[in-house]
Amino acid sequence: MTCDRIVTRTQVRTRSRSGLLIGTVAGGVLALTAGCGASYPTPTQPLADVQAADRSAQELGANADPAARLHLTLAQEQAANATKLMKDGENKRAESLLLRAKADAELALSLARETKAKAALQEATEKANVQTTNQGAPK
Repeated sequence: MTCDRIVTRTQVRTRSRSGLLIGTVAGGVLALTAGCGASYPTPTQPLADVQAADRSAQELGANADPAARLHLTLAQEQAANATKLMKDGENKRAESLLLRAKADAELALSLARETKAKAALQEATEKANVQTTNQGAPK
């Protein structure tokens, strides 16, 4: 609802039993009136969160995994679009976009961690197999 659609006068109703006049005003009218001139705050913290998750994912090697790289690219594109929206004063839309970007960056980070953990598991398995093979060899 926009500021120009706010009810300007109080509606009055009578109640059947008491016969008293009770002033009824929609609870949101006061809140809408108070919020009309206020702009949505610049989403600086969500932007910082996206940048941190992006940096972490890159440091863990998200560019080496195709799925992680895809989500990292999506996060970067969304962050760039959100920055443009913030410059245009559309902070609420920018914040929404930054939340999606953060989710994509964190997914890229998780996928990079998974890839790194699988590589470490494979290396440990191969090392254990080599040790088992060497212990079974005759001396």
